[in-house]
Amino acid sequence: MNSNQSKSFEKNIKWHEISIDRKKLEAMHGHKGMVIWFTGLSGAGKSTLANALNEALHLKGISTYVLDGDNIRHGLCKDLGFSDNDREENIRRIGEVANLFMDAGIVAITAFVSPFKADRDKVRSIIGNNDFIEIYCAADLSVCEKRDTKGLYKKARLGEIKEFTGISSPYEIPINPEISINTGTIGLTDSVKQIIDYLNEKNLISINNNLSQ
Repeated sequence: MNSNQSKSFEKNIKWHEISIDRKKLEAMHGHKGMVIWFTGLSGAGKSTLANALNEALHLKGISTYVLDGDNIRHGLCKDLGFSDNDREENIRRIGEVANLFMDAGIVAITAFVSPFKADRDKVRSIIGNNDFIEIYCAADLSVCEKRDTKGLYKKARLGEIKEFTGISSPYEIPINPEISINTGTIGLTDSVKQIIDYLNEKNLISINNNLSQ
């Protein structure tokens, strides 16, 4: 589609206001919607931590939904590869989907490598700075390679996987994330507690830190 066709379509598209808006949905849920965005190398523990946080919040009655990188590529983004352009489009789509969940008063928890700062910044601009919580899973490359839970690093080192983040494609470390967790040295329970502490301190969600309850 060329730019003229795009502009023509845009003229025929109008925003439709919904009577049950975000404010009403948040009041129903009893908490605000937001996006918690996990980023880091493959093997850094993003999905594991996202799932653990999801369980902790669910047990406290928080409405949540996890958007996981591998799961999304089975459906919404199955047409995309791993080139820089495809990675950019992958993150753009996720940003828009996460924004819809947030608008529904839900805490959207995402786990994506999302290696490029510019792409993460675009998502932040979609969501809004006050509703976007970037969490950097800061495990070192050496730790991630030792874990190599999917055998991907080995394949990348052998040249069987092209454009693999951390090996043949760069990962741009977040400069000023809301939360940074060294998932190579800090255990899962303490990692979840660090996030819960942040949410409480910022008055984003009021929940008890005793995750065993």
